[in-house]
Amino acid sequence: MTTTEPHAPPLSIGEVAERTGLSVHALRFYEREGLLVGPVRRTSGGLRRYTTVDVDWLLICVKLRESGMPLADLKRFAELVRQGPGNEAERLEILDTHQQRVEAQIQALQECRSVIAWKVGVYAEHLARGEANGLWDPTA
Repeated sequence: MTTTEPHAPPLSIGEVAERTGLSVHALRFYEREGLLVGPVRRTSGGLRRYTTVDVDWLLICVKLRESGMPLADLKRFAELVRQGPGNEAERLEILDTHQQRVEAQIQALQECRSVIAWKVGVYAEHLARGEANGLWDPTA
């Protein structure tokens, strides 16, 4: 998952948007909300210049958000990473809590998928026989 390249040239906000799938607007939001682990460097003209380390961090953030991590938890996690060594137990707690939440969501979705698969089978069987008897009909 890591894209880190030593001595890679800095990246523009557009290049980072392309690599991470985040919009330019979202990248600015992440910066404004303190979700990055370091300050974004700027050119003398004020243009943002990102490193591959920034991209690696953003790719992790994208997955954490896509999996439903609350923004407050992501902010706290980023803050702890910025602080450096010594708070790994708290970082682990945030990640562990999120992992448990994701596991519960996966379990719930598997249960939903099971019901849907059963229902698809019922309909497919009835359609193969050319009859609707036995299918739920609220108008009956």
